[in-house]
Amino acid sequence: MHCCPASGLRIERTGDGTSESNARRHLLTAGLDVGFIGLGSMGREMAAQLVKAGHRVRVWNRSPEPVAALVALGAQAAATVAEAMAADVVVSMLADDAAVTSRLLDEQLLAGASATVHVNMATVSPELARRAAELHQRHGIGYVAAPVLGRNDVAAAGNLSILAAGESSLLDRVAPLFEAMGRQTYRLGERPEVANVAKVSANFVLISAIEALSEATALAEANGLAADQLVELLAGTLFPGPVYAGYGALIAERRYDPAAFRLVLGLKDVKLALDAGTEARVPLPIASVLRDALLEGIAHGDGERDVAALAETSRRRGPAGGAR
Repeated sequence: MHCCPASGLRIERTGDGTSESNARRHLLTAGLDVGFIGLGSMGREMAAQLVKAGHRVRVWNRSPEPVAALVALGAQAAATVAEAMAADVVVSMLADDAAVTSRLLDEQLLAGASATVHVNMATVSPELARRAAELHQRHGIGYVAAPVLGRNDVAAAGNLSILAAGESSLLDRVAPLFEAMGRQTYRLGERPEVANVAKVSANFVLISAIEALSEATALAEANGLAADQLVELLAGTLFPGPVYAGYGALIAERRYDPAAFRLVLGLKDVKLALDAGTEARVPLPIASVLRDALLEGIAHGDGERDVAALAETSRRRGPAGGAR
């Protein structure tokens, strides 16, 4: 199904997981030559979808275990980042601005790369996207920003929502990759940084919802209402959908490990929102509150737990002090 909302073109797969376009089905079957850089909890699932879809994928990661797992599925191992950049299309899923800058924004690396397009699917700052696009252009490499919405279980099912921006011809070229990894793609224009603004804004709303749910849960528990009852009520009435139901269940059950979205990454994303707000002179007072709550959680040892552990910060502030 194709539709054109105000924000741009959204492309969804049909019920059997294929596009309505015969041309795209042909491209997906033919397969692309892909280098995939960064096999964290999200990246390894996304790369696996590309392998399963029939693309020729060479993978690089700092630690060898995820590489071995992808090779077992049919990928090739890249010994270096430069070897991965020898593919025609490069996809990267690194942790943050610092990782992207140190691994990929290198003049010598880009000058020697055979890649014609780089799709950066990480959550990074709009400023980095602008800088990366300019640097890639100097070396004749197209640059697409395509951060995603969805946790690693969604990535494992190939059902991510992909927020993509870049030159239209580049988006068309990499559409078969998005088809393999995602359920829908939102095309947000030709400026790559706009996709990162969209992702930072979305995560800001998500973490705000988790904080609100955390505080409401602490209030309910302090007054004798069980957390699971509150979550069932909210998810079944005012806020149906995955955020309140999914994160609410984690909060009610205090189930924060293993983390699908670590609290430290939540802090990174809120800081990205604050930085973008500062650059655009847009005040974000709620983001400042979120930053402090996330910092408090990290100070209490919850940094590597799921961002739903924000609930423990709210509980610690209450009369029970976080006691079960």
